[in-house]
Amino acid sequence: MAMSGGKDDGAPMMEMNTTPLIDVMLVLLIMFIITIPVATHSIDIDLPVATPPDSTPPPVDPVRNKVVLTSDDKIMWNGNQIDGATLQRLLVDTTNIDPEPELQFQPEPQASYDLSAKVLQVIKASKVSKFGFVGNEQYAEFGK
Repeated sequence: MAMSGGKDDGAPMMEMNTTPLIDVMLVLLIMFIITIPVATHSIDIDLPVATPPDSTPPPVDPVRNKVVLTSDDKIMWNGNQIDGATLQRLLVDTTNIDPEPELQFQPEPQASYDLSAKVLQVIKASKVSKFGFVGNEQYAEFGK
């Protein structure tokens, strides 16, 4: 690697090397950006507390309960529409019944795979011991 100490005629180089100066300036700029405090302006607002329109959960059948997932991303419990939190509560209620009722899971053919996976995770987490998939005969034509 060749180094230049000036011109070929032996005269000293008169230009200043600005590369170290630029490096120092970039480091200082980064340090200033890091040390700037984050804007913490906030306005506290009291929001109303949401209450569900119908807080009574659907009944739990002591023999058999059916969870159906519809194509428009609704969770149905024995024909009544519920949300994920209500599903967790109902599953806990079913595990406390002696003998534990059977839980049937039936997604519609066009139901969301993501919703199906989430509902199955909730069911697995609730430790339901009597669980089964129903309605698989509707998919028999797809396998042929």
